[in-house]
Amino acid sequence: MSSFTPITKNILVIAGDVSGDIHAAGLIRALKEADPDVRVTSVGGKQMQAASDVFLYDLASKGASGFVEPLKKMPLWIKLMNQIREYMETQNPVALIVVDFYGFNHQILGMAKHRRIPAYYYVTPQVWASRQYRAKRLATLTKKMFTIYPFEPEFHQKFGGNAVFLGNPLLDQLPAPKDKNFNVPNNKEYAWKLGMLPGSRIGEIKRLTPVFYQAFKQVLKEFPNTQAYMFLLPDADEQTFLNLIGEKPHANFRLVKDKNYELRSQMDFLLACSGTATLENALLGVPMVVAYKLFWPTYQIAKMVIKVPYISLVNLLSKKPLVKELIQYDATPRSLAAETMAMFQNPAKLEAMRGELLKLRASLGEPGVAKRAAAEILRDLTHE
Repeated sequence: MSSFTPITKNILVIAGDVSGDIHAAGLIRALKEADPDVRVTSVGGKQMQAASDVFLYDLASKGASGFVEPLKKMPLWIKLMNQIREYMETQNPVALIVVDFYGFNHQILGMAKHRRIPAYYYVTPQVWASRQYRAKRLATLTKKMFTIYPFEPEFHQKFGGNAVFLGNPLLDQLPAPKDKNFNVPNNKEYAWKLGMLPGSRIGEIKRLTPVFYQAFKQVLKEFPNTQAYMFLLPDADEQTFLNLIGEKPHANFRLVKDKNYELRSQMDFLLACSGTATLENALLGVPMVVAYKLFWPTYQIAKMVIKVPYISLVNLLSKKPLVKELIQYDATPRSLAAETMAMFQNPAKLEAMRGELLKLRASLGEPGVAKRAAAEILRDLTHE
């Protein structure tokens, strides 16, 4: 006996990490706004759960990245795949939409292909950066892909993929950049605002939180009024971060849960984990240094397979080292502090980086991305 109640005009949406959950939730809301008869069943995170009619599982809180870590998740993934297979066979959804998270989602796309369920990829994985052979598989498994960078459709077309760029969905989430003036009266005495973004996955957080905090303490020696803000996800446990810091935090240090990017947009400089956060910072016009420390086996594999010259999205899109990247053994408190202090000592550098970052924002389209994607999907489905 099936555990699912049949639904008409049902769409299945799947995401596997925190950023995917945010983008997918935006698309779900846009689909339901465009067609109130649409019913969405989802696998993802808390935001998707709030936006959907039926929620199967919180995969976003269990997500894994890299090459080695996902292997630990296989028993969970297999169990969830069986549940999704049952859903497809008993409900026959009118469409499947997957968001990023290739390792899990390409398996789900294969299930949909076998059952002739039209599939869409919203926020395509960055297969152009490594393992480009995956692009050919995506082309065979999807009806249409919605890319998040303007150069991606041409790349996918080489492999037979039907890809379109409607804008970067982060533009639907982020406010317009705030006006900023880096002309400060006294660099040494000024209360600089230093933000820290140690990542969204527990591995990143464990590796970078203590490094970022110690970098801040070194900055204080030269700039004693610096105010530090470590940005946490809304459901993060603050005690985890305090434990990683390993001491009573300095009076100028705060753990914050920022709503709507309001506080982050006020920062003078950011220490950021590589990933979506770097592009968010660029869209907000906030200068940064990028750090990344991987699980050691993952790092060794990554060195062999990654085909692009930079790790940060900002530098990849700029096609130049716009922001400093400190990777693995170079991501130390000393090197991060040195980069931060060099910026505070020369505010003109901060101003120049901000201008370059805002040029990137202009290249990524206009807000309303989820609405445009929803309209395309629903238009496709009416012509099925």
